[in-house]
Amino acid sequence: MNNRNIILLFVLLIALIVAATQTGCSSQQDEKKYAADSTMQQSVWVGAPANQIPYYSRKDGELIWYGHELVANTAKYLGPKGSVLQISNGMNCQNCHLDAGTKPWGNNYGAVYSTYPKFRDRSGGIETIYKRVNDCFERSLNGTALDTTGKEMQAIYAYIKWLGEDVQRGEKPKGSGIAELLYLNRAADAQKGKEVYVQKCQTCHGANGEGVANLEGNGYAYPPLWGKNSYNNGAGLFRLSRFAGYVKNNMPFGADYHAPQLSAEEAWDVAAFVNSQPRPTKDLKSDWPDISKKPVDHPFGPYADPFTEEQHKFGPYGPIKDYRDQHKKSGTK
Repeated sequence: MNNRNIILLFVLLIALIVAATQTGCSSQQDEKKYAADSTMQQSVWVGAPANQIPYYSRKDGELIWYGHELVANTAKYLGPKGSVLQISNGMNCQNCHLDAGTKPWGNNYGAVYSTYPKFRDRSGGIETIYKRVNDCFERSLNGTALDTTGKEMQAIYAYIKWLGEDVQRGEKPKGSGIAELLYLNRAADAQKGKEVYVQKCQTCHGANGEGVANLEGNGYAYPPLWGKNSYNNGAGLFRLSRFAGYVKNNMPFGADYHAPQLSAEEAWDVAAFVNSQPRPTKDLKSDWPDISKKPVDHPFGPYADPFTEEQHKFGPYGPIKDYRDQHKKSGTK
């Protein structure tokens, strides 16, 4: 072998070593990135999927499974054409509690079993899980309450309990419920929100917020966001902070808290637009018996502060919070 070939072979060998080293670094970086992603995933509560329901291995397994079915396919069993009862508007529980109540920051059930029964200011009393579920039926599903002793309520309870039975009593794990967004320093703008809706929401939810019916014709593939078949004005998502926090980490379809598709301003504005549209109403006169406990974004008076109903509905909320904090410190009302 002449000197030239030896040199070429040496250069080739060096190139192979460098390539292997770079590949190893890249592999190590990928592993670290995967580990970081796993840590991030583990830092929030994620509910167990349906395929982990212990259908045969525990006494209440079949009931838990039925509860999952009722949450995921509420309309099939309890909607206007329900096979069991006809008591709701055709939406499914999981239209508001994503992935049957298991998705991080998707209004999930992670802290329900661990924190109920508990006192809630909205009703002014101690509430059980049964009461909370029936609130959803009467508000978000614009329907009527379930019999708390009936199989359907017991199944939903069993499912919620199963999802949260490993959460310590009193604990609210990170990722449970809905994320709280920072308040805007302005009022949420429904007109700007309409532009967001047309660009990013209308494809699934319809030009008139009517949703898209499922193939079976007994519910919705994509739920209505306003109109006679949507949630009423007593639902939690009728508060702008709840709607904005919900869509920020979950909408449009495919978004999650790792990869949101809306800015915070877009989330607040689209919340203002959607909640400005017509929808069913509920008698709310028994809500918030202590009006000083109303959230800053509760859209109906009377209030224990001097701000208007308009500002309580759309903001800005910072001045309301500051006023309340100052008067709380001074002990005045």
